[in-house]
Amino acid sequence: MSVADSETGPKATVLPQRFRDWFAGRGWSPRAHQLELVERAEAGESTLLIAPTGAGKTLAGFLPSLVELAARGKAKPGEAFRGVHTLYISPLKALAVDIERNLARPVAEMGLPVTIENRTGDTPQAKRQRQKLNPPDILLTTPEQLALLIAAKDAARFFKDLKFIVLDELHSLVTSKRGHLLSLGLARVRSLAPGVRSIGLSATVADPMDLQTWLVGQEGDDHRHAGLVTVAGGAKPIISILKTEERIPWSGHSARYAIPDVYEAIKQHGTTLLFVNTRSQAEMLFQELWTINEDNLPIALHHGSLDVGQRRKVEAAMAENRLRAVVATSTLDLGIDWGDVDLVVHVGAPKGASRLAQRIGRANHRMDEPSRAILVPANRFEVMECQAALDANYLGAQDTPPVGEGALDVLAQHVLGMACAEPFEADALFAEVRSASPYRHLDRDTFDRIVEFVATGGYALKTYERYARIRKTADGPWRVSNPQVAQQYRLNLGTIVEMPMLNVRLIKRNALGSLGRGGMTLGKVEEYFLESMTQGDTFLFSGKVLRFEGIRENECLVSNAFSLDPKIPAYAGGKFPLSTYLAEQVRAMLADPDRWKDLPDQVRDWLSIQKDKSILPKRDELLIETFPRSSRFYMVVYAFEGRLAHQTLGMLLTRRLERAGAKPLGFVATDYALAVWGLEDMGTMIRSGRLSLAALFDEDMLGDDLEAWLSESWMLKRTFRTCAVIAGLIEKRHPGKEKTGRQVTVSADLIYDVLRSHEPDHILLEATRRDAATGLLDIARLGDMLKRIKGHITHRALEHISPLAVPVMLEIGKEPVAGEAQDAVLAEAADDLIREAME
Repeated sequence: MSVADSETGPKATVLPQRFRDWFAGRGWSPRAHQLELVERAEAGESTLLIAPTGAGKTLAGFLPSLVELAARGKAKPGEAFRGVHTLYISPLKALAVDIERNLARPVAEMGLPVTIENRTGDTPQAKRQRQKLNPPDILLTTPEQLALLIAAKDAARFFKDLKFIVLDELHSLVTSKRGHLLSLGLARVRSLAPGVRSIGLSATVADPMDLQTWLVGQEGDDHRHAGLVTVAGGAKPIISILKTEERIPWSGHSARYAIPDVYEAIKQHGTTLLFVNTRSQAEMLFQELWTINEDNLPIALHHGSLDVGQRRKVEAAMAENRLRAVVATSTLDLGIDWGDVDLVVHVGAPKGASRLAQRIGRANHRMDEPSRAILVPANRFEVMECQAALDANYLGAQDTPPVGEGALDVLAQHVLGMACAEPFEADALFAEVRSASPYRHLDRDTFDRIVEFVATGGYALKTYERYARIRKTADGPWRVSNPQVAQQYRLNLGTIVEMPMLNVRLIKRNALGSLGRGGMTLGKVEEYFLESMTQGDTFLFSGKVLRFEGIRENECLVSNAFSLDPKIPAYAGGKFPLSTYLAEQVRAMLADPDRWKDLPDQVRDWLSIQKDKSILPKRDELLIETFPRSSRFYMVVYAFEGRLAHQTLGMLLTRRLERAGAKPLGFVATDYALAVWGLEDMGTMIRSGRLSLAALFDEDMLGDDLEAWLSESWMLKRTFRTCAVIAGLIEKRHPGKEKTGRQVTVSADLIYDVLRSHEPDHILLEATRRDAATGLLDIARLGDMLKRIKGHITHRALEHISPLAVPVMLEIGKEPVAGEAQDAVLAEAADDLIREAME
């Protein structure tokens, strides 16, 4: 149902008089969707509310609770224990704190007999214990704290009076493992409080039915879902792409060229939020702005790696309007009310239409006034991506990912938590788990294998007592083996596992060719960059071409490579892959010159020269260009499927090219294209029929080639570590101490090797393969691309590099270099390429 703010729809009389008086005293009228939620709640319905920023979503979500609590009144002396009445769940601790502050005001002004408290990881232990003995009426918390509460022995007593669950920013909660854990927690809560109603709040969502289904318990094959209220209206945001006299870079992600323009925008507005996609970009932008901050404007930095005290200081200063600008990552994405933010600057392409809409919503929390935003593309392809994101925003297009199937390692964690609360019957817990939307298709055999894993660790580990965490009692139920198991569960609960940085250690080979120990440390590199490598791959780091020898504990072992060509150049891109929707829009823009009118002159000229020198790919076509350069032969594939899918495609293509005799030396992937280079002229091989593009890009590459690569790479081993930590097989925290990342890795590697050798069908290895396919590899997206291009591959054999190939070619041989040195290196490398491509 769509609800517009008009005189139609529910009447304000659904609200008690003191609520109507409070609205009137502020010159407000309750909005139609706020009244609609009260009516639906009174009818016993769960509801999803989709509304734009500034529409009063948060108040709408709490109104049904406040109305009920006002009618219930204070507890009388001697009255029986009252459990918590309303549970509010937020994806961010800061958002829970912010909501407590904002909700306390109307409660106090109306004199409502309502207590409100928050409970997060920062809440002191004494306060948490007191909350269990004397719960507030409204508890504001996070998914992890809910998991702790339902695993307590007094969970039934605590939740017996629960009437409402309010889930804020629902779209950001449901698609991750954190959302899977939350869905299982809500399934238990619904068992403890069968009449509870759920209210989901979301500003950006692609498929409302996904969230409507997620909000309520499922039963058998029946498809149950919550109701839907959508709010029409809201001023369209005013978004522009930065206009600059500077040359837009061909490649890179720093956007340093735009820093002076960004500073001018900050000076011209009251408070500006500057969003970037990674912590390193946030640090760089913050430092660059301070370097030119001649007016000494108060500018702050906010990201997840900062000390919690530092973050809270920044948040307080924002709320009090004492800052002119804050540089932030996704830590400030969500619906926190940070005072009068009147401009959002997005540095770098947003990578998704929904992410952009979410971030723009941080400016101007007034529904009837437009948010203002400036997009700052970091390179030429990002100009088109920003234009596509801008167009999508005006069309209201969304690209939030689907909910997906529930993760098995998360299920294992939940099964142990339920045993900690009380002994469970497998049949009853299976039915309860299947009532959670992400697990509604879970089969009984898989569930039983998870229970067996929690009970024994699996066949290969069952002789070790420490893996026997639950036992089946003589009368049937499963219970925890001993109290220490429950203590360890509480210490290690959660689904967020930090990805470590690995030391790069240079080692030498002895006379027999075997590797020695020791050696100098060259620096640190992100683990994700190394996961896809196999022994013998080469890459550029610390000014050297290095040969990857393997990973030992928390070190990357390398030797000097006798080659000047790194196979896999370091990637310095963002952490978010390009969304499928924006990728399709960029392809459409390339194929339609009529859409170039909104692009800067220098980008239009670039595309026009590409059209003259080669061709531009059609919307559903895969363009492949081949050309020689500096004694090497290049193949550039314009797939536009995002970095993750391109990395996987590059690994598989080089294997196939080796078998075809093309002698590939390496590849590099960006969000937009993939470049492979080798010693043989691939263009001539294609024209002569020695190399078939149809065979090269056949869907069967996702079969044996994929399995062979995975078995040789370190990706599965590292993915297994994450699964093992979440599933509780490896416990990082112990009373009074914590394992180092190195100790966790050693334990994970030992167990992985044992399971692969002795129990290859172990349930955690299955969970690991699922995770790798959906996350790190983007297999589904790559598979969709291979289907789409079948029969639609166009090859152009060129004598020189094309203009469109310049950005990806500039990534070859690049390594992350801090500061102005990177720009100088890029500029120098670019000049020769650009002259060759454009003249």
